[in-house]
Amino acid sequence: MSVVVVRAGGWLVRVERRTLVLSAALAALMLGAGLLGLCYGASWATPGEVLAALGGQGESVVVIRDWRLPRVLAGMVFGLALGVAGAIFQNLTRNPMGSPDVIGLDAGAYTGALVALTVFSGGSVVLATSSVVGGLAVAAMIYLLSSGGGLSGLRLVVIGIAVSAIVTAFNSWIVLRAELEVAIAAVGWSAGSLNGVDWADLPVPFTIIAVLLALMAAWSHTMHQAALGEAVASATGVGLHRLRLLMVLVGVGCTATVTSVAGPIAFIALAAPQIGRRLAGAAGVPLLPAALTGAVLLQGADLAAQMLLAPESLPVGVVTTAIGGCYLIWLLAKEVRRA
Repeated sequence: MSVVVVRAGGWLVRVERRTLVLSAALAALMLGAGLLGLCYGASWATPGEVLAALGGQGESVVVIRDWRLPRVLAGMVFGLALGVAGAIFQNLTRNPMGSPDVIGLDAGAYTGALVALTVFSGGSVVLATSSVVGGLAVAAMIYLLSSGGGLSGLRLVVIGIAVSAIVTAFNSWIVLRAELEVAIAAVGWSAGSLNGVDWADLPVPFTIIAVLLALMAAWSHTMHQAALGEAVASATGVGLHRLRLLMVLVGVGCTATVTSVAGPIAFIALAAPQIGRRLAGAAGVPLLPAALTGAVLLQGADLAAQMLLAPESLPVGVVTTAIGGCYLIWLLAKEVRRA
């Protein structure tokens, strides 16, 4: 397979031509889905009207720039973040089931957000911080429990599923003990939704996600070396413990930041890396196809959520859970046949 050498800053990165072409196609599809999201609403806007509104002209400026554009950008950026988070943990565990929503990191981030809502009544910064702390606490718990008998991908996934169940039960207890107004808001938010996202919600999470994605991009080559196994990583001078800590921090940060704004959006992080890997024909789980696939999946799911019961808009988490459940059944059946 042909390889293209791309200069990124001071680094020379070798990228397979198929991965490069696929990434360009996925980026075009992501932008096309974004344009469709700007066109669709209570009243349809033509692409020409959308472009005019983005330039500050026409009668639809407020509708498109102030109402629809934040939602579309949130779908793109949050999808990128979830795709990268899924790729990180699937590379760490070397298991297609090793995604943040399966092993309980989503539930931990939701716990942190619930604590922020019920105890601190904080704004976006407090929510984001509490979500990251909750996700890291669950990640540390899973790591400690799974490292006792030798750290392995399957052991980590199984323990993560068990911890997820416990944390989910704890979240339910918090909601039941909360005041009625807070409980209603928390239950609605737990479905995962982009409804009502506006510009005020985006600066903090977009900044955090941009920093985390840039950090992961700089370490992507090292991550793929580590995914080949401990022996290969040690032979190439990769510091596994430091790299794993960095990857966990980035993965939890991406997941928790999305959760702090949109609630836990299930199965994007599970499905996007595997779809991207199969399309790219790669041995590992490449970050860029996973990220772009996550953005396309989340945008498509959000458009479906708006269209299914129009004019009522469903939470996007309802759609991703329904589709993701089917994908999970297929993935489990495949793993059983392989075993």
